[in-house]
Amino acid sequence: PHCPNCGRPITSQAVEQMVDQVLMLPEGTRVQVLGPMVRGRKGEHGKLFDEVRRAGFVRVRVDGTVIDVSDGQTPALAKNKKHTVEVVVDRLVVRPDAGSRLAEALEKALEWGGGLAVVAVGDGAPAAGSAAAAPAGRAARAASADGGVRDGDRDGDEEGAGPEPGMGPEPGARPEPGAAGKAGGDLLFSQRFACPECGTSIDELAPRLFSFNNPFGACPECTGLGVRMEVDPGLVIPNRRRSIAEGAVGPWGGGENYFSQLITAVALHFGVDPGAPLQDAPSDFIQKLLYGAPGERIDFEYRNMFGKVRPRHVVFEGVVPLLERYHREARSPGMRQEIEQYMTAIPCDACKGKRLKPDALAVTVGGVNIADLTAMTVVQGRGFLQECELTERERLIGRQILKEIDERLGFLANVGLDYLTLSRAAGTLSGGESQRIRLATQIGSGLVGVLYILDEPSIGLHQRDNARLIATLRRLRDLGNTLIVVEHDEETMRAADYIIDIGPGAGADGGHVVAAGTPEQIAANPASVTGDFLAGRRRIPIPPQRRGPAPGDRWLTVKAAAAHNLKHIDVSFPLGRFTCVTGVSGSGKSSLVNEVLYKRLAADLNGARIRPGPHGDVLGLDGLTKVVDVDQSPIGRTPRSNPATYTGVFDDIRDLFARTPEARTRGYSKGRFSFNVRGGRCEACSGDGIIKIEMHFLPDVYVPCEVCKGRRYNRETLEVLYRGRSISDVLEMSASEAAAFFAPVPAIRRRLQTIVDVGLGYIRLGQPATTLSGGEAQRVKLATELSRRSDGGAVYILDEPTTGLHAADIEKLLQVLHRLVDAGDTVIVIEHNLDVIKTADWIIDLGPAGGDRGGEVVAVGTPEEIAVAPGSYTGQFLRHVLDLPAYAQAAGQS
Repeated sequence: PHCPNCGRPITSQAVEQMVDQVLMLPEGTRVQVLGPMVRGRKGEHGKLFDEVRRAGFVRVRVDGTVIDVSDGQTPALAKNKKHTVEVVVDRLVVRPDAGSRLAEALEKALEWGGGLAVVAVGDGAPAAGSAAAAPAGRAARAASADGGVRDGDRDGDEEGAGPEPGMGPEPGARPEPGAAGKAGGDLLFSQRFACPECGTSIDELAPRLFSFNNPFGACPECTGLGVRMEVDPGLVIPNRRRSIAEGAVGPWGGGENYFSQLITAVALHFGVDPGAPLQDAPSDFIQKLLYGAPGERIDFEYRNMFGKVRPRHVVFEGVVPLLERYHREARSPGMRQEIEQYMTAIPCDACKGKRLKPDALAVTVGGVNIADLTAMTVVQGRGFLQECELTERERLIGRQILKEIDERLGFLANVGLDYLTLSRAAGTLSGGESQRIRLATQIGSGLVGVLYILDEPSIGLHQRDNARLIATLRRLRDLGNTLIVVEHDEETMRAADYIIDIGPGAGADGGHVVAAGTPEQIAANPASVTGDFLAGRRRIPIPPQRRGPAPGDRWLTVKAAAAHNLKHIDVSFPLGRFTCVTGVSGSGKSSLVNEVLYKRLAADLNGARIRPGPHGDVLGLDGLTKVVDVDQSPIGRTPRSNPATYTGVFDDIRDLFARTPEARTRGYSKGRFSFNVRGGRCEACSGDGIIKIEMHFLPDVYVPCEVCKGRRYNRETLEVLYRGRSISDVLEMSASEAAAFFAPVPAIRRRLQTIVDVGLGYIRLGQPATTLSGGEAQRVKLATELSRRSDGGAVYILDEPTTGLHAADIEKLLQVLHRLVDAGDTVIVIEHNLDVIKTADWIIDLGPAGGDRGGEVVAVGTPEEIAVAPGSYTGQFLRHVLDLPAYAQAAGQS
């Protein structure tokens, strides 16, 4: 440990040094000497107070308040709250002749505090010689002479009677440099750890001191989060190409509310045209708009919602200070959340984002503290610990610890995660990365005879790392475990000992065992679609002709992208083309596409309040109308959302039912056929079709509604039929059945056909969104986009859309993506699947490796050009899936 203030190594502190430091306080200062018995521990601690009384002490300090316990009364403490209990050993006044008494009191306090003592400075003790000053210390000494005071090495009990080693100090307990001059507060002394120069003491080192999830280790300013929320000017004015009149100032843009009128008046006051783009306004005006103009009085006429005009004379404090004040004073969570749309997390000023208190950060191993060590990647961390110079004694102490750390880091490297930093936030990990971390944890446990079930462990894994993952799975098997893996990856299937192929189709068309056996037996089975692809009887074809860039094509160019590990790279995407962004895991693909490109396009084209990652600029936005992120997030978070409602086809179906003769006769409108509003739905279940039964201590149970029998509508609504089917019957149809049923209605048929085209003909129109897989939800979104009329100005971004898809489904997905491109739109896909990559028009390959060793453009071009690009890992594997003539031609041209 080192001193958090001066950086010098911390050493043990003798009683004489403690006495000297207290005697440096101004003469006449009143102090209390306390022995901390319990520090920040839950419990009532009743036996502790009995022990204090038996020892002859009459006062204790509980959570900062001094209590007299001489009358036999035990303070009532909340059992489930943390408390700090300190025995008051002595109370005295600082004088030159008080050294002997002070030393005796400190020694006794150290015994009771397990090596810790606290000196409370200020008004905690009356003047010497008064009636209240003497009892505590003298009684303690008398009791000690009688043998009544037990030493500091007492046996603890379940209520925490004994001191706990390594307990951290209370907030504010650690003295500052030059603490001898303080007029109040607590001085913490330790026999073990104290700075010899400035006197700063810290607790004995314990694991919780290095945890930002524990109050004893967390930074007190940010409580261990490492960040604080602050209004971001970039979110307040996301698009400076807009004018104030067009809503450039996000919180109060547009409309006729008070603040929008005030901002317009501010612009006029400083001679700025509210109708001109803000990028043309002087920079000093932008500064005043954001942060106010002290001393400048703004005169304007405010027109309220009733049309009345009232004069206003205000000093404008600026948009940023206004938002910060309203966020600070907000009483409703809704208002606070509204303002937080314009705030961003910035590193904490106190800990600089390291999340720990200074005491923890001042402890080093090999000159590196724990925050700097966890900021290293797995590879860097292993290298540092292996090369760390330790003495023979230190190496003997840490041998087992270092061995355990190295093994665990080795497991992470073996599953292809050597590029991750140890402090990477779990929320930023992909599903595949999280799964592989759990896999590495299981390998480290060394268990035998365990059944492991893995769901697509190859997600997000480049082919280069796939072999390492398979080797890891085999190692688990060889230990004596059983592995069941749900997987579509061809390499993983070929490495399996046994395959069970389920099908033959999906949904109602599946659920049967089509084939079972070794990979060779599956490949030889003509009834297995999986076997067709393994044997090569069926494959995804290479496009006969690429839409390669041509002279006159438009490009979307990202300049100086620097998010995360990107190294200020310039990348151009051809518009109206199908582009794949490839590279090994951690090479910067998501940082480039999701953090920079998508967020910038969403802010500029969609008006989203999000801040893109660091970059210079994005060129080529002219002619683009929107950006769509087609991810695998749910299409709805309640059972009321379903494919029919999400795609919008249910609106057309309800219109159709409202036009039937029976509905017209009864006067039913379109709303009668909605299960979300009163009128036509079953009120017993509120249109859900099911009723939730809450079970105490057990999961909730869902049962069909007894009134509507799960049909969601009341009897009168179900009596209205179209071609012999009710609205409930339609919701129970699969997309394929519905497409055939509504064939005479072009508008409905077209929407339903897009669902069938993306390979979801098996899903029911009314299937709850919560039951759809990620891949199904993504394809529903694609079907929704396909059903819209394209203007050729959309950019579609997909991050690993093949997750969870069989090769037959990938074939259908590619047909959909190419349809979007044929309509003039742009499709940008982050992908590892070679069948998708080989059909792309253009490839941007990042790398060459992951983490700090990535973030650069390795190669750009057509798949044939990438296949022969030197240094491209993607190209090495791409060669094997391209047809030989195409590859030979590309090689000859290069």
